[in-house]
Amino acid sequence: MKLFDSHCHLDVAQFDADREQVLASARNHGVSGILVPAINAAGWSGLLGLCNREDDLHSALGLHPVFEPEHREQDLDELARLVETEKPVAIGEIGLDFYIPEPNRERQQQLFERQLIIASDAGLPVILHVRKAHDQVLQTLKRLNIEGGIAHAFSGSLEQAKRYSDKGFMLAFGGMLTYERSRKLRYLAATLPLESLVLETDAPDLSPQSHRGERNSPEYLPECLAALAEVRQLSIEEVADKTTQNALSVLNLSQ
Repeated sequence: MKLFDSHCHLDVAQFDADREQVLASARNHGVSGILVPAINAAGWSGLLGLCNREDDLHSALGLHPVFEPEHREQDLDELARLVETEKPVAIGEIGLDFYIPEPNRERQQQLFERQLIIASDAGLPVILHVRKAHDQVLQTLKRLNIEGGIAHAFSGSLEQAKRYSDKGFMLAFGGMLTYERSRKLRYLAATLPLESLVLETDAPDLSPQSHRGERNSPEYLPECLAALAEVRQLSIEEVADKTTQNALSVLNLSQ
């Protein structure tokens, strides 16, 4: 059984002390591929170095909307250059976050659109971070004719999910699915077509219930798998196979 973690920040400092052990444990738990999305330009070099050393790690480069104040104009030029030279498999994580206090919506939108154009020009899928902004993101995707990618940590409506799916996007579910109180999320995961779903951990954040309050890890992806299989009343093997196929397909990867 092979699993694909479609969103894991394995490059960040929280893993510096034991990254190799974490990766080994994840592999032992069936995780055969991990997408490592970027947060800011300062992390691109280390992220690329990590992914270049490990065949089962795949890089996504982008500028996270939450960190909008630290992004510079020249970062966009560097992103376009690295897309050509380093060949990441996706642009991300990018998007709009209107949940944070006093978001600079105009600049977030500008950064988002510039990165979508870079992705479109390179023929790359995008990894979306969206909070309190699904309609705005969907409108932007439609206006710029962007198709293909993953809506990370999806928590929108069924109607919004269909609109993402119609644009070739997968919807990602992770550790929050393991919490019984996540009734809306579990309903979405049970109701949406399995053909539209992928698994993720978002490690080191969003730990599953069994590791609440601890650092999340890609080795916990089987717990996300088990929760998705439970709410869908399907076998673990079937859900593992389909979600892995979905991730590989949308990221244009083979395994």
